[in-house]
Amino acid sequence: MGRTEPQYDAIVVGVGGMGSAALYHLAKRGSKVLGLEQYSIAHHNGSSHGISRIIRLAYHEDPAYVPLLKRAYELWRELEQETKQDLLCITGSIDTARGDLQGYNGFKKSLQSAQEHNLEHEILTGDEVNARFPGYSLPSDFMAVYQPEGGILASELCIAAHIKAAQSLGAHFHAPEKVEAWKVDDATGIVTIFTDQGQYTARKLVLTAGSWMPDIMPELQSAVVVERQVIGWFSVKHPDPDCCTPSGKFPVFLLQDETDYWYGFPQFGYNGLKIGKFHRGNNIVAHPKDLDRTVSLDDEQMMRGAISKFFPVANHEMTKAAVCMFTTTQDSHFIVDLHPKHKQVVVCSACSGHGYKFCSVMGEILADLALTGKTQHDIDFIRFNDARPGQKDMMHSLQQRGAPVKPPPTSFPSKL
Repeated sequence: MGRTEPQYDAIVVGVGGMGSAALYHLAKRGSKVLGLEQYSIAHHNGSSHGISRIIRLAYHEDPAYVPLLKRAYELWRELEQETKQDLLCITGSIDTARGDLQGYNGFKKSLQSAQEHNLEHEILTGDEVNARFPGYSLPSDFMAVYQPEGGILASELCIAAHIKAAQSLGAHFHAPEKVEAWKVDDATGIVTIFTDQGQYTARKLVLTAGSWMPDIMPELQSAVVVERQVIGWFSVKHPDPDCCTPSGKFPVFLLQDETDYWYGFPQFGYNGLKIGKFHRGNNIVAHPKDLDRTVSLDDEQMMRGAISKFFPVANHEMTKAAVCMFTTTQDSHFIVDLHPKHKQVVVCSACSGHGYKFCSVMGEILADLALTGKTQHDIDFIRFNDARPGQKDMMHSLQQRGAPVKPPPTSFPSKL
């Protein structure tokens, strides 16, 4: 009896930011590919909704990300050209903190990445930022890195664009369809995926389910936490109606004070300046289904505290708010690699609250790994590694596939 051929070359599970890009790049290379999404296109149960995401080149998290970012910009522009949509809006970016802030200093880290990679940038005082960008009101002892290529990605439109482009190349897309389990046949190497509507077979499996990854890869539970993330939009009142618009007068920002790290956007898509806070304490949820999606008065007051201090032109009505999720590792880096035991399975998750901007290049990398087992991009620092914090137990469990794992942690230490 002859060997049964799989139905697909590759199946992508979780078709959000990363998964939609992987679907597209696999289809672009001629693969017969299926995308499975448990919700709808650009749904509100993951990490990519809320209209917009920041993209920036000056990168305080680690200069090693900058080469990936350069390629990400190229691929976003290519997607715009292919789909004839405006997906990337350039505003410039501000990374700011007190110049003498002790401990982790995001301003200094961003400056380091700009200098190391010869990025165009300016160093500005808080007063100089305020004079150039009237929507800002930074303290005079703040310092800032201004990088002119920072901007905004229309996150939900980007997902839809990747999916539509993939389908035009022959990709199949099923939603809503929830993946319940998968297994690898050790004899043939074929992967079988079981869903709430049936089962499929493929040569390769790409797992990009974000905060829902532990449902289909429980070994990750010991290495990641899911965080509740609140964002709000605040109405702007200023004599210059463009002071907080993407017109060159309001760059996207990352702002660090003594205890908190904030990020925000000019008015884009919704009425109001948008702001959020990285890694807010006591916001860990055991499972995505347990996420409290109600925006409370405490949530609003938390955001308004930063608005009133640094952006008083927007200290008015909160016009909209939303709740999403971060999936975070202990070192705040991504996890992107082949499965340690099953090399036909590619894993991409735990992008730690700063991953969306990389979706375009990650789609290329995931297609590389799925089809060839390697990539020309340097991703060694985000691969599985038992020397990375919190990964030793996870690596052991992945090697065993099915071994018990320790309960998930309740929190990870902040860099601040």
